[in-house]
Amino acid sequence: MTVLVTGGAGYIGSHMVWTLIEAGEDVVVLDRLSTGFRWAVAPEARFYLGDVGDRQILKQIFAENEIDAILHFAGSVVVPESVAHPLRYYENNTANTRTLIDEANEAGIQHFIFSSTAAVYGRQPVAGPVPESGVVAPETPYGLSKLMSEMMLRDTAAAHDFRYVALRYFNVAGSDVKGRTGQSTKGATHLIKVACETSLGQRDHIDVFGTDYPTPDGSGVRDFIHVNDLAEAHMKALTYLRNGGASLVANCGYGKGFSVLEVLNTIMEIEKRPLKINYCPRRPGDLGSVVADARLIRQELGWTPRYDDLTLILKTALNWERHLAERNGDNLKTIYRKLAAVNF
Repeated sequence: MTVLVTGGAGYIGSHMVWTLIEAGEDVVVLDRLSTGFRWAVAPEARFYLGDVGDRQILKQIFAENEIDAILHFAGSVVVPESVAHPLRYYENNTANTRTLIDEANEAGIQHFIFSSTAAVYGRQPVAGPVPESGVVAPETPYGLSKLMSEMMLRDTAAAHDFRYVALRYFNVAGSDVKGRTGQSTKGATHLIKVACETSLGQRDHIDVFGTDYPTPDGSGVRDFIHVNDLAEAHMKALTYLRNGGASLVANCGYGKGFSVLEVLNTIMEIEKRPLKINYCPRRPGDLGSVVADARLIRQELGWTPRYDDLTLILKTALNWERHLAERNGDNLKTIYRKLAAVNF
């Protein structure tokens, strides 16, 4: 049987495709290449250029391939952008997911793995790691668009022969440990991506939003999960569904956090040079600490992370940025000379 990976040319999706190929799976990728890259897709996968909300191309894919499972990564992920342009997020993340679920159900595809987010959670009444039973009250259109998709999956599973796993990601970070793919989108807003670009001289500075949170160093604390571990969690979810597992919603994180300043200090230790940091006020909606209660995914899926180490995460991210710079024709020697001359 064949696995369809939507958004398979993007950051997380491209890692998933490599993981599936290594496991001996037959893989089809659907991506419109709005933020992904054709070169990031493993050459063994069959590629379709198109939108996940296009019924015609979905029907074509399902007719031409014996799809038994869908891993759905296609979507928009920039939280501030979702606030500025909410209808785009409800269209791309919610309406298009509705179309995909409908066509999958019509085609008799029974297994569906959904890329959800910890942004579905609101402010929790009790401090500490957030369980799946935590308050679900998204504070942004991005989080709400994902929660609405979870609800559609729940209701479809109740009405049809259809089962799903929705994985609520915390903070995905790092790049492929074998160097084959990584976070490649220009203007990305992920903390570690921005910090690595700043360290390599591709950005002038990095902003830290809030230094007065009730955390050990005053900066926000997040649960960073290496992207290869995330891909492995999806493999576990696929095996779980194929073995008859019931529909499941599970957090995907390590269950511990690192602060923004810990991340930046670790990068400076690795690279042996300073970062120019601008300290800014808190952003509306940001929380002091967001860490997963990750017990359920370990218990139900038997998932055990392999890359649970901040230094390793950052080294893989930095290595990928160097690779990208070379791929894009940037002169790293010139960049480093400029960095050496800067006095922060």
